Amino acid sequence: MMHLPAFFDAMPALDLPFPDSMVTSRAIRSDAGLAVFFQFHQDMAIPPHSHGPQWGTVLAGEVALTIDGVTRHYHPGETYLIGAGVVHGVQIKSGTVAMDVFAEADRYPLKPR
Repeated sequence: MMHLPAFFDAMPALDLPFPDSMVTSRAIRSDAGLAVFFQFHQDMAIPPHSHGPQWGTVLAGEVALTIDGVTRHYHPGETYLIGAGVVHGVQIKSGTVAMDVFAEADRYPLKPR
C-alpha cells in the first residue's frame, strides 16, 4: 500500500460515516473548498448519491466510479470530474489512495481532536 508522508498526520481527519479501519482521511479546508487524501484499508462500496462539484485523482489502487449510470475504472494518475448534483456511486479496492477536492468546504465535518 502507498503511504502518505508522516507530516500528513498533522492534518485533520474527517468525521466520516465509516470506521477508520475501512478508510482514513487527511483534509485541507478553506472557505473555497475541501481537499481530502483518502486511504482505503478495505474494499468499499458507496451507494449512488449527489452533492456539489467534485474533482479527484487516484494515487494508488483502483476506483470504479459510476457517473450518470456509466461505470469507468480509474487507475493511478487518472482524474475524474463530477458535476454538481450528478448522481454517482463508487467501488474502491483495498489499498487505494485517492485525493478528492470538493467545492463544498463543509462537505464533511472535521473530526474533533
